[in-house]
Amino acid sequence: MSATADREAAGRVLAAITAKRDGAELTDGTIEAVVAEFVAGRVPDYQMAAWLATVACQGMTRAETVALTRAYVDSGVRLNLRDVGPAVVDKHSTGGVGDKITLFVAPVVAASGVAVGKVTGRGLGFAGGTVDKLESISGLKVDLSAAELRSVLAEVGMAISGQSDELVPGDRATYALRDVTATVDSIPLIAASVMSKKIAVGAHGVVLDVKFGEGAVVVDRGLAETLARSMIEIGEAFGLRCRAVLSDMNQPLGYAIGNALEVREAIEALSGTDIPGFTELGRRIAALMLQLADPELTADAAQARVTDAVSSGAALAQFRRWVEAQGGDAGQVDDVGKLPRAARTDVITSDCSGWLARIEARQLGEVALSLGAGRHLYHQPLDHSAGLRLRGRIGDRMTEGDPLVEVHWDGRGDLAEIEARIRSAITFSDGPVGPAPVIDAVL
Repeated sequence: MSATADREAAGRVLAAITAKRDGAELTDGTIEAVVAEFVAGRVPDYQMAAWLATVACQGMTRAETVALTRAYVDSGVRLNLRDVGPAVVDKHSTGGVGDKITLFVAPVVAASGVAVGKVTGRGLGFAGGTVDKLESISGLKVDLSAAELRSVLAEVGMAISGQSDELVPGDRATYALRDVTATVDSIPLIAASVMSKKIAVGAHGVVLDVKFGEGAVVVDRGLAETLARSMIEIGEAFGLRCRAVLSDMNQPLGYAIGNALEVREAIEALSGTDIPGFTELGRRIAALMLQLADPELTADAAQARVTDAVSSGAALAQFRRWVEAQGGDAGQVDDVGKLPRAARTDVITSDCSGWLARIEARQLGEVALSLGAGRHLYHQPLDHSAGLRLRGRIGDRMTEGDPLVEVHWDGRGDLAEIEARIRSAITFSDGPVGPAPVIDAVL
């Protein structure tokens, strides 16, 4: 492409930045051009980062958000999965500390006879990403082409892939910039990013797990509901059936924070272990996915199918088949001890007796990030073995000296500083404390 074309493209993006900064509503064509020029490599990262930051500050109208979603979808191929099965469903989480719900619900739903096709992303700041977690499994291919995704889906009834050059490359490119430019929590950018992946994969219905609280990307409950309703509206604009769950993320979901640790916990849940908060939310989302596939299915019947998929071992077997189908080491599913293990594990013990009253999820997520479980910089490598494992949840009774948090790390750093950060994130009460329900509302 000529230097003249590059200058013209940069000029168009600069005009879009200026217009949005001044409060103008961008046309569909302008938004499509911004995304297309960036994907084509005619716009530098710093200029796209400026456009994203301007959008994050000024917001977007519903029409602009739908246009951005369409631009992301149209930047790659759009799959047609109608020949895979009578219904293909999906789910998406807006991100939170310890959130490994996809690893549970996808095999549960697939084992219940409904296909699950999912395009997912990497971590955003302190909140881990499904692709990063899955890369803990040796050999697992998470960058499927469109044809490969269809093939795996047809073969084993579920497929999970990251974004690729074919599937929503526009979102893939801007997603990476958002992670390192403080534009993660923009409602329209989140909505367009999430829904473009759902629409591009060709699913018939999607359940949206919209999180709020200190451990979520969107902290405020009201904003989380606004986001949920925005995504449902986008889905409707594209003919996609949607339900949304508002879930509380004021403490980590489950006990594990960190990639391999979360994979291990998800496998334990698929094996029938009840993990407070995590399995409750996972079972509800899985049941809603089954109801999207079959609107005549009652809530009780859907829950019964979910329970049977787990108790019979079918869900775990489904996960194993899927790992093999995408090239992963199924032996790590059979023996979670073969997943990446940290060089060192230190146990922080309780320094008092009482009830756990507060567990600051965001702060613990940032500790895990500093250990190598997340990234501060674009393309920064991860330590998949790093992270934290809690030994209790809000409402649990602890005695002085009881294990409180396990630190899984490489041992390079100041353990005293890590311990201080962990202790400052946890508060005890002299009397019993009841945790808030993990499921706040279903829309």
